[in-house]
Amino acid sequence: MTAHRTVRLVFSLLAGLLLAGTVATTAQAEDGYRFWGYYQWTNGTWAFSQKGADAYVPADGGIEGWRFAVGGAKPRVPRAAGDFDAICGKTPPETGKKRVALVVDPGTPEDAVTGDTPAQPTGTCVVTDPKSNGAQVLAAVAPVRIEKGLTCGVAGYPSKGCGDQVKSINVPATDTPVTLQVGPAVGSTAVQPTPAASSKDDSGAPWTGIIIAAIVVVLLGGGGFLLNRRRTAAK
Repeated sequence: MTAHRTVRLVFSLLAGLLLAGTVATTAQAEDGYRFWGYYQWTNGTWAFSQKGADAYVPADGGIEGWRFAVGGAKPRVPRAAGDFDAICGKTPPETGKKRVALVVDPGTPEDAVTGDTPAQPTGTCVVTDPKSNGAQVLAAVAPVRIEKGLTCGVAGYPSKGCGDQVKSINVPATDTPVTLQVGPAVGSTAVQPTPAASSKDDSGAPWTGIIIAAIVVVLLGGGGFLLNRRRTAAK
């Protein structure tokens, strides 16, 4: 095991203990961390992953979740349910591939790094190799910033920092549920239809120009011929 994977595993286990509320209450109990948490949808609820994203391989039909938040003793799970049908229902299965529903929740403005604004939570159906792990599923949807073996940024958010400690955190009792912005599937080999209007415009425009140019040439040529005959007759 590399040093980076060791650091990631230790951090994940520590965060899991914090989020599960199993760490004994001490003078530092109100302190937390600002980070991306990694979850799986299990039995109708989000559960903090007991493995790092590079070590966990979701099954076909699995539901993965990421949530950026300031976490302490209370879980800060994605604010939308893991609904596979809503995210992957319109994406047909493909031979030799698996479908994984991915929920990415950048969190609230209150949890954001100063100067950053979180985007709307998204749901994406990732069609990928059956052996793809959680890290690869996430990377298929957005660029991921990794520092010291930790998942620090997703799609450029947050713009800085990585697992920074936050003193005297104030975690709300509940998070208001949100509606996911469900986008098109990623990784699917299905060919997307090309709008007919676009192909007609592209193919028709050059021929239209050529025809118009030809008419202009004919008119100019005919006008020149008639003018020449008049001059000859005048002589």
